[in-house]
Amino acid sequence: MEGKQSGSAEQKTVTEFRAVSEKPYLEDKDAAAGGAEPAVAVDSVLSRPLGPTPSQSRFQVDLITESSGCPAEAAEKAGREGSVLGKSSEEAKGRFRVNFVFTDLSVGDETPGESGGGSSESGNVSLQNGGDAMLSEGSLHSEGRHHHHYYDTHTNTYYLRTFGHNTMDAVPRIDHYRHTAADLGEKLIRPSLAELHDELDKEPFEEGYANREEGMPTGEAIATYIPDSKGAVKFGWIKGVLVRCMLNIWGVMLFIRLSWIVGQAGIGLSVVVIAMATVVTAITGLSTSAIATNGFVRGGGAYYLISRSLGPEFGGAIGLIFAFANAVAVAMYVVGFAETVVELLKENGTMMVDEMNDIRIIGAITVVLLLGISVAGMEWEAKAQIVLLVILILAIGDFVIGTFIPLDNKKPKGFFGYKAEIFAENFGPDFRNEETFFSVFAIFFPAATGILAGANISGDLADPQSAIPKGMLLAILITTLVYIGIAVSVGSCVVRDATGNVNNTIVTELTNCTTAACKLNYDFSSCQTGCQYGLMNNFQVMSMVSGFAPLISAGIFSATLSSALASLVSAPNIFQALCKDNIYPGFLMFAKGYGKNNEPLRGYLLTFLIALGFILIAELNTIAPIISNFFLASYALINFSVFHASLAKSPGWRPAFKYYNMWISLVGAILCCIVMFVINWWAALLTYVIVLGLYVYVTYKKPDVNWGSSTQALTYLNALQHSIRLSGVEDHVKNFRPQCLIMTGAPNSRPALLHLVHAFTKNVGLMICGHVHMGSQRQAVKERLTDLAKYQRWLIKNKMKAFYAPVHAEDLRDGGQYLMQAAGLGRMRPNTLVLGFKRNWRQADISDVETYINLLHDAFDIQYGVVVIRLKEGLDISHLQGQEEILSLQEKSLCYKDVIVKVGYSKKAETDAFSIGFVPSSKEDGETPMQSLLKKNSKGPFSPLNLADQRLLDASTQFLKKQGKSNIDVWWLFDDGGLTLLIPYLLTTKKKWKDCKIRVFTGGKINRIDHDRRAMATLLSRFRIDFSDIMVLGDINTKPKVENIAAFEEMIEPFRLHEDDKEQEVADKMKESEPWRITDNELELCRTKTYRQIRLNELLKEHSSAANIIVMSLPVARKGAVSSALYMAWLEALSEDLPPILLVRGNHQSVLTFYS
Repeated sequence: MEGKQSGSAEQKTVTEFRAVSEKPYLEDKDAAAGGAEPAVAVDSVLSRPLGPTPSQSRFQVDLITESSGCPAEAAEKAGREGSVLGKSSEEAKGRFRVNFVFTDLSVGDETPGESGGGSSESGNVSLQNGGDAMLSEGSLHSEGRHHHHYYDTHTNTYYLRTFGHNTMDAVPRIDHYRHTAADLGEKLIRPSLAELHDELDKEPFEEGYANREEGMPTGEAIATYIPDSKGAVKFGWIKGVLVRCMLNIWGVMLFIRLSWIVGQAGIGLSVVVIAMATVVTAITGLSTSAIATNGFVRGGGAYYLISRSLGPEFGGAIGLIFAFANAVAVAMYVVGFAETVVELLKENGTMMVDEMNDIRIIGAITVVLLLGISVAGMEWEAKAQIVLLVILILAIGDFVIGTFIPLDNKKPKGFFGYKAEIFAENFGPDFRNEETFFSVFAIFFPAATGILAGANISGDLADPQSAIPKGMLLAILITTLVYIGIAVSVGSCVVRDATGNVNNTIVTELTNCTTAACKLNYDFSSCQTGCQYGLMNNFQVMSMVSGFAPLISAGIFSATLSSALASLVSAPNIFQALCKDNIYPGFLMFAKGYGKNNEPLRGYLLTFLIALGFILIAELNTIAPIISNFFLASYALINFSVFHASLAKSPGWRPAFKYYNMWISLVGAILCCIVMFVINWWAALLTYVIVLGLYVYVTYKKPDVNWGSSTQALTYLNALQHSIRLSGVEDHVKNFRPQCLIMTGAPNSRPALLHLVHAFTKNVGLMICGHVHMGSQRQAVKERLTDLAKYQRWLIKNKMKAFYAPVHAEDLRDGGQYLMQAAGLGRMRPNTLVLGFKRNWRQADISDVETYINLLHDAFDIQYGVVVIRLKEGLDISHLQGQEEILSLQEKSLCYKDVIVKVGYSKKAETDAFSIGFVPSSKEDGETPMQSLLKKNSKGPFSPLNLADQRLLDASTQFLKKQGKSNIDVWWLFDDGGLTLLIPYLLTTKKKWKDCKIRVFTGGKINRIDHDRRAMATLLSRFRIDFSDIMVLGDINTKPKVENIAAFEEMIEPFRLHEDDKEQEVADKMKESEPWRITDNELELCRTKTYRQIRLNELLKEHSSAANIIVMSLPVARKGAVSSALYMAWLEALSEDLPPILLVRGNHQSVLTFYS
């Protein structure tokens, strides 16, 4: 249906969306669950061409409701009246009303509460079309305003009309690739794979972002973020980059020191000095251009470029010193300006106090004025820069014109105009006062810096990717040509030494003239060492040569003030970007921006205070080389960033600027480092120390950011290359490492298991935490995706060098098989399965016991070693609410003795709130230092843990403590290849276990005990494993105590078949349906082995009850011969009521060798 709408075709429009919902879009689960498609807009919208076109209508979107009883009737009514009026308690599942409103109509009369959109007469038209709604791209865009709108595409809101068909699948579009807070357009979210692929009656779930985009926001941020971009000032490449770079590069050096450099180095070497500086800055410019065109650039300049390339460690270090360098540079330039003003005052005999204090007073007044211009806004600052550039260009032009007008009164001061004699004489060097080529280069090089002045305000550029390369490289070219031109010009016009005395003219022609001045009828030989004029002696040569000297002074003022202004703007912008990233949490307050341009006013104030402080100190000769080195360190890292990114071969490194080379960038980085030492060696060392210190600090703090840096890319590339290289190497017994697959479930539910295995695999072998998700595939896949990121972060946070590997399977056995066969990569695959002992096996479903035992059999079939770990208190703490918090508090309070942990539960089940309190058991009143902290979330009554749970909590952290001088008892009864011996040895190499001694127990015959002990001692010494004692047990096969046998028989009674007491047919059927049952025949055949387990438990209690940990050979049960219940009973009888015990069985391949 088409709605009739009034108004002329020229009416301007603005797009406005309004969703009547209190929750952020992405958090609206009920809406997301709906299978219905969104309401359809007017047919005329569907006929619009794709692409961002200027809006031609105003429309608003309201969430609508529909009667659950008669949706067809509601649709029919919508077709008749042009609006939807259905109301019910159930919200429409993803359906929206689209109202088109022309701007000449009264928009203000509409209220969000209206359920209808009015009638077609009022200009509002709404339409539904079978639950499938499509809007063209033009209808979703508004270029009349700069508002950003975010659509809930997960409730099937708006999708493009794809190839002329109504479909949810979206065509490629730039808005799908934006960051949410992008300044240039809206962030649209393409339909998820689940929305396209899942069954229609299923609720699509959000898979999350597998390839994380930087700064991906929460749903609330998407719903509320509307940047105030109206009226923001954005600069093009000329005003934003070219002008700033030229002003910053053309500094005081151009007018005051360039003539002196020509005098010292000569024209030839001066050009070489300028060319060398240009090589460094040009390479840096190319590198900066490459980084700036590799994606959208935000505010932060050098910091942003380096941090997004090399990561937060280098970026955080450089960002801080670069911002500080710019702040101090303000003081340097202002003091240069103040010194020039004071010199003029001295010439006119005017002084306020004395020279030093006058510099301070004028400097302070100047920096206040510059602050005022900066705070007034970037637009005023840009206008000031244009004025200063005009003055600077006029000053340069004034000098050039002056060189062509040689006046007689200037000849005594050494200026003769362009003369071949002067050019020839000044072409070669004439170093004086211990100056060298490198010392002159060190003086000149700071004049070439300033190339990042445009990049530093990247956030205020309309198109940084285009503006930065064009503006910067052109600025380098123009300024270099001007520097070379002025150097050649002044070297061709002015002699090195002149007296300024008119009487030094030569009346008679001399035949033996050697100097250019002599050839031009002037004799300046009287002051070869103390002349006041000439290139070597007078810093005001350019003023003297110029046609109008005051204009040169104005140029000096312009150069200093423009550089100071550029630095005053750069420092706060860089610092604000640094603070926004929260690299240094203490500086977060400086991240706040004000006004339409997000001005960093707090940063301006801080920069002002730093600059004012250094102006008042006025010891800039000491600080200047450090600042130059800070800038050079930034240049070095920018060059290194390009080399590093190219070396990492990341597919994301695709700069639009192609005129760069990774090796040239590396050379540029090395040159920057060399120049740092040339300028000042101690300042270079200090810079390295500061950068390294900040790098270590940021690395230690591990900021929670992910920018896809080249460091990550290179880490991946190195890991991939080494893994492939490792795959080509055959395994060797000397390089065997226990690589453990631990069946932990959720890693935080069995911390003791994790801590113990981590103790012998840390920095030695692989550790993978296997987690089998069971149940419906859909729910399990959803949980797996969520848990993968969650638990890997948990492992990293708890400093566990491990991987988390979740799988979905029908049961634990299948999941274990999947993990054992597929976990790992190349040679980095698990070879040992680690499980916790199934403590509740007698109460559990017997099918679970079957699965558990079959998992051990599967491990042996796949040639894995097996480790079963048992703590008498248990391993699983998942039934304790808030176990992570309890554990962390337990770990922090290990110094407190006699502490009772109380866990309180909130009455509100849905909040799962908990509170923990530590109460001292002593009679003293008062709290422990932790108690007030722990009670802060207290809601509801405390319910103290029972004694078993209290012991379980204590046991879960026991392997985090230093183990002290105790024993690790190794019961190496059967030769499994040496894994039973290798694990305790690896434990003793760790800091917490190093004081423990290994005691070895082995079986033998009573009449051969000494022989067996010597044989074992010889074997251990060959293996180079230290031990404190060896005990040979000759009574292992002695019959156990009667009461222990009776206890064992009582334990297995519920699992016995008792076929002798049943008819043969009944017994066979039971055995077939319940294969886990223990038959009388099986029990009789395995009686000797059963007695051995019971007897070993007696010996363990006798010899090892005081050990820190016991490592013992795991008994092996033959498949099909020993039932699951009997095998489980053996493990129970063997390990009950003992210290922590590891039942270990290798795969019977040697893991120890005594060969070199």
